[in-house]
Amino acid sequence: MIETLLRDLRQPEYVHTLLNPLPVYGVGLSLIGLVIALLLRSRPAQITALVLMFLSAAAAWPVIHFGENAYNNVLTSLDDDGRAWMDAHEERAEMFMYVFYALAVVSLAALFLPKKWPKCGTPLVVLAMVMAVFALSAGASIAYAGGKIRHREFRTVPPPQKAPKALIEWRRVLVGATLAHPAQIIGQAVRHP
Repeated sequence: MIETLLRDLRQPEYVHTLLNPLPVYGVGLSLIGLVIALLLRSRPAQITALVLMFLSAAAAWPVIHFGENAYNNVLTSLDDDGRAWMDAHEERAEMFMYVFYALAVVSLAALFLPKKWPKCGTPLVVLAMVMAVFALSAGASIAYAGGKIRHREFRTVPPPQKAPKALIEWRRVLVGATLAHPAQIIGQAVRHP
């Protein structure tokens, strides 16, 4: 049994499937906890919810990493509709991953900045809650396409067409500029609207 588990954990598609609920379910549950903590005005409860929110949002990184590594292995076993849904799943994950990363950063800020500046605590918690709603929406969009890759019974609509060229170009600008200085990102966005 242990050997089987260890063999499965070496397969990126297995690890991706194992981890992919974490960002969505974790952010959703921590959002509920954060709402309750804010209503109770309990900083210890806020800290607990923010730690869970950070961990859940940061879990998007290994999910995406293992998903990218699994792409070629899974692609060969799919029909045409499954390939189209897989491409949509990948495009959405690449486009929306930054929402989860930003949520992780804001969650950390809401955890630590109020120690030095106590008045920023509530606004940062509210910002984290708003960003969590956006992350849940992004995660739902990613999961919607991902669930249709292998599950034909979920394919109630035709597969999406390729993304418009403008969207692909915008994504390339964002992805290509992730390690750039903010001024370079803005400059690239202006050159490639």
